[in-house]
Amino acid sequence: MFGGEFAMLMRFGEMPGCDETPIADADKNKIMHIALPIGKNNVIMGTDALESMGQNVSFGTNISISIAAESKEEAEQLFIGLSEGGNIAMPLQDTFWGAYFGIADDKFGVKWMVNYDYPKN
Repeated sequence: MFGGEFAMLMRFGEMPGCDETPIADADKNKIMHIALPIGKNNVIMGTDALESMGQNVSFGTNISISIAAESKEEAEQLFIGLSEGGNIAMPLQDTFWGAYFGIADDKFGVKWMVNYDYPKN
């Protein structure tokens, strides 16, 4: 339908530090991150839920909204506002893919991913 090539495909077993995380062997081939660019400025991204990590998928929890911040400060402001009264699943932190990233559910149960990509040198 959308066509094109995946910009990224990484499985949980390819993640740096995978041997130190409690990922079941059966889950290591599942998708950690996949990205399909559509149009000029849009990307569809996905990940598999890992029951071995306590993740369950049901209607309403089967999507997350991702926001690309323009600065680390903006990422913090967005994350604080979205997570207020909700639940932080992953605090904002530096990641192995060169970003400042966090995941939270807002007070209405909507899942948010806030990402700031550090400039590439």
